[in-house]
Amino acid sequence: MSYWRALEVYKEMLLVYLEEGRRQVNSHCSGLEPWQIIGATVIATLGAVWIKGFLFQQESLMSRLKKQCFRLIRKIPFVGGAIQSQLNKALDDMSASLCTLKEGMTYTTQLPLKGLSQSQVLEKIREYETLNEVKWEKGRVSGAVYWGDKSLTDLLVKVYGEFAWSNPLHPDIFPGVRKMEAEVVRMACTLFHGGPNSCGAVTSGGTESILMACKAYREMALERGVKHPEILAPVSVHAAFDKAAHYFGMKLVHIPLDKNTMKVDVKAMKRAISKNTAMLVCSAPQFPHGIIDPIEEVSKLAVRYKLPLHVDACLGGFLIVFMNKAGYPLAPFDFRLKGVTSISADTHKYGYAPKGSSVILYSDKKYRQYQYFVAPDWQGGIYASPSIAGSRPGGIIAACWATMMHMGENGYINATKKIIGTARKIRNAVSKMNGVFVFGNPEVSVVAIGSDVFDIFRLSNALTSKGWNLNTLQYPSSIHICCTVLHTQEGVADQFICDVREQVAIILKNPKEKTTGLGAIYGMAQSIPDRSMVTEISRGFLDCLYSTETPTSNNSHMNSNGKAH
Repeated sequence: MSYWRALEVYKEMLLVYLEEGRRQVNSHCSGLEPWQIIGATVIATLGAVWIKGFLFQQESLMSRLKKQCFRLIRKIPFVGGAIQSQLNKALDDMSASLCTLKEGMTYTTQLPLKGLSQSQVLEKIREYETLNEVKWEKGRVSGAVYWGDKSLTDLLVKVYGEFAWSNPLHPDIFPGVRKMEAEVVRMACTLFHGGPNSCGAVTSGGTESILMACKAYREMALERGVKHPEILAPVSVHAAFDKAAHYFGMKLVHIPLDKNTMKVDVKAMKRAISKNTAMLVCSAPQFPHGIIDPIEEVSKLAVRYKLPLHVDACLGGFLIVFMNKAGYPLAPFDFRLKGVTSISADTHKYGYAPKGSSVILYSDKKYRQYQYFVAPDWQGGIYASPSIAGSRPGGIIAACWATMMHMGENGYINATKKIIGTARKIRNAVSKMNGVFVFGNPEVSVVAIGSDVFDIFRLSNALTSKGWNLNTLQYPSSIHICCTVLHTQEGVADQFICDVREQVAIILKNPKEKTTGLGAIYGMAQSIPDRSMVTEISRGFLDCLYSTETPTSNNSHMNSNGKAH
């Protein structure tokens, strides 16, 4: 049988089946009135729409079912009451640890009837300074403070004072701040090998920089008809992408890591690309383990599928741009790669500017256009802003500009040499110790430590007792140290290595011993299947930050029905 004859036979059979289907439908509807047919059609259509909406949401069906299941469990009187009792105790303990004041101190809850003199205000400030117990200036803290040099601090204070009342929202009134912001962006673009069309903006920090990139790419996706934009990012990516997805109605699709390298699985990312994909994301380096994702490979994916690629370099951006000249070469990670369309980098980390400054950079001005917000019909006039904030502190921008000008390329290169050298010294030493291991092959400033022999949070507790303040991580359990200029001070790295070796040796004498204190709490938090409980405790923590009450055992908490008591 020829191809055309077979096609004719198939067509005839199809017509027969269609005719039979039509006959069956008509026979079943022959006894129905028109309004019944129309009503059934409307109900069926609405039902189909509801089912589609129920099944296809940003949050997966399984996740929603789990949440509903745990909600029902917590409504069981005995179980819900026991759970809430433990939550209340945890919140009480948290409040007591965060809100404890020194003897004689009280909270100010209303304005003084008569304003204090400047000397009185400064005296009060010194009283508040006594609350500090962590000695970050000695290099015992992971990250947080990246320089702390007194001479640089003095310069920043003077510069900020000169521009304390300035606001970039009014460039006609403060043209100097406008010029400085433009120069900060241009200097950063040059560092990341941006071309003549590269551009960007100064933001309040890494989170805002990330939000701006996600907002821009969401607008681009919506413009091309994508109704449910998705962010494809490694599971190790910063939580600011979760926040962006939450704020902007996007879906964050987490891509797994290679368990050996802790880099994103490029093949898995390729499989996840769909018609809804709005952007791809890589980190340089990522926060948990300090690993740089395979950006060159992902860049090729971005080019092939015509998708924007954002590189999150918030943490180490102002280290990695100087590493080649510091003697620590890296594979290309920036605008040298055709697929990279945006980069976020924090000037208030290894750029050594004061807190509250970061940059979001784009390879082309066409991307930045989607970041802007414009309200053309407002009664107060045409309103346009480049980022989330309206008014912004011009003093921070001026201080950022002053820092970059004062440091210069040579200053940044020298600092980079010391920091990377220190981080690799710690990495190499820890990787040779029995009982612990280093995650992947960190190339920048973060060294993450894990163990297959004992609960790593025991080591965290032990190092805390020795005066160290490290970051605790989950999934998998680990701790990390983020090296800064403060860790390059003489003897600091050697002392850290010595303390880790000493405490690991002690722990290995009884590796199965249970973890106590904060380590136990953090470990337990990972094992709680109902993540809403962890969220509730976290919200309680945030409430504590704004508390002006002395902690008592009678603090108001939420009962199992969600009502305050």
